[in-house]
Amino acid sequence: MPSLKDKVIIITGASRGIGRAMALRFAEEGATIVIAAKSDKPHPKLPGTIHTVAEEVEKAGGKAIAVALDVRKELQIKKLCDQIGEKFGRIDAVVNNAGAISLTTVEDTSPKRYDLMQQVNSRAVYCFGHYALPYLKKSENPHILNLSPPVNLKEEWLKDYSPYTLSKYGMSILSKGMAAEFKQYGVAVNTLWPKTYIATAAIEFAVGNKETLNYARKPEIMADAAKVILTHPSNNYTGLWLIDEEVLKAAKVSDFTQYAYNPDYEGKIKKDLFLD
Repeated sequence: MPSLKDKVIIITGASRGIGRAMALRFAEEGATIVIAAKSDKPHPKLPGTIHTVAEEVEKAGGKAIAVALDVRKELQIKKLCDQIGEKFGRIDAVVNNAGAISLTTVEDTSPKRYDLMQQVNSRAVYCFGHYALPYLKKSENPHILNLSPPVNLKEEWLKDYSPYTLSKYGMSILSKGMAAEFKQYGVAVNTLWPKTYIATAAIEFAVGNKETLNYARKPEIMADAAKVILTHPSNNYTGLWLIDEEVLKAAKVSDFTQYAYNPDYEGKIKKDLFLD
C-alpha cells in the first residue's frame, strides 16, 4: 500500500476537528505535519492548540511543526510556504481545512462576516495554490486537497445562506481550475466533502447543538479518506469533487459503523449540507 512516510504535509485548521484527525492519521504513517492554525493559545470553549496537536503527532509516530497562522493574511501564507519549502526542498501536500461558517441569509449576514468567510474559505485556497506551487512542483507526488463540496445549484442551498455557500463553492471552482492549470506540473488538486454531518465544533455551534453530534460521524472518516486521496498518483487523480464515503468504498472499506459518533444513532446519521 502507498504510504505517507516522510511526506511533508501542511494542514490548516489542524488544532482540532477534522484537521487534527488528519494530522494524527498521517502521523501514524511517519509523515511530517505542519500544524497551521490560529490556535496558538487555549480557547475558552474549545479544546486543542497547535502545540497540543504537535505533541499528539509526535506520539503517533510523525514529526510536527506547529505554526500560528491566520489564513486571511497572504504574507503569513507566503512565509510559511517559503520556510517549509526551503527547509525540506519541497512541499508534498497542502490540505485547506480551515473554515469559517455562518448559516445566515444575505439580509442577516454583516459585511464583516461575509468578508471573513470569503477570506478564510475560498481566498485561502487561492493563496496556498499561488504560494505553495513552486515547492509542490518539486514533490514526487504533489497534492492540494480542499475541504469543500460538489457545486450544487439547487435553490435550497442558496436561499438561506448564500454568503457561506458562495465561499465554499468558490473553493470547489478554484479547485477545478487549478487542477487543469497545474496538471502540466503533475500537481493534483481535489476537493473532499463528508457525506454526513461530522462531529466538529462547526456542527455543534453553527449547524445545531451538542445533541446534533449524535447524528454525525467522527472526523476520522475524513482523515481516512484524505489518506487514500493523498497516496493516489497525482498525475491521474485530479480535478475531482470527492465524497468521503465514496472514496473509502472505492478503497474497499465496507464497515462504516466504526465511524459513528454515537453507535446508538448509527441508523439516524444526517446527510451533510449541499448533498441531495
